[in-house]
Amino acid sequence: MTVEMVTPAWMHEQVTADQYATWTEEQCVGIEIVDGMVVVSPSASKRHNRLARLLANALDAAAGPEWNADTDFDVRLTDVPLNNRRPDVTVYRAETIDVSPTRPEHVLLVAEVVSPGSETTDRIVKADQYAKAGIPFYWRVEQAPTGAPLVYTYLLDPATGRYRNGEIFTGVVTTTAPFVVEVDLGQV
Repeated sequence: MTVEMVTPAWMHEQVTADQYATWTEEQCVGIEIVDGMVVVSPSASKRHNRLARLLANALDAAAGPEWNADTDFDVRLTDVPLNNRRPDVTVYRAETIDVSPTRPEHVLLVAEVVSPGSETTDRIVKADQYAKAGIPFYWRVEQAPTGAPLVYTYLLDPATGRYRNGEIFTGVVTTTAPFVVEVDLGQV
């Protein structure tokens, strides 16, 4: 006896911003919307989550009252086609804490922690999408098989609409842009 699987419509039809707005929080967990299509993300490892939390906590403490840093919520890059990304860490204007969806103009910095299976997406695709959306800073955290993680920082070049390379840190991030922050990601 065989079991036929019936795929739900959301797996093969584009989702609009209006449709997505009707979904429950539970329906939106663990997914992103890329060009209107649902992309399911696997659960992150404990190491991945800890790196994101350490980074978010340090950025939040350093950001001052004008900015908040949090993990794991949607940033609406475009409405048509719908593009919702869920950065591992987002620094956004504190005054927009109750504004939904979070838009690129609310965001100062996004960071992605690269995991097996997300290498191309985090290194190339998301960096390009965040730059095109006008998000000023992008940080990419590479998990080293042994030793401390590497953190690559990027700054948006408004003339080209692309990120240019910033500093690279091993384990301890000590930077002044977008504000003074120090975080030891080697303590994972």
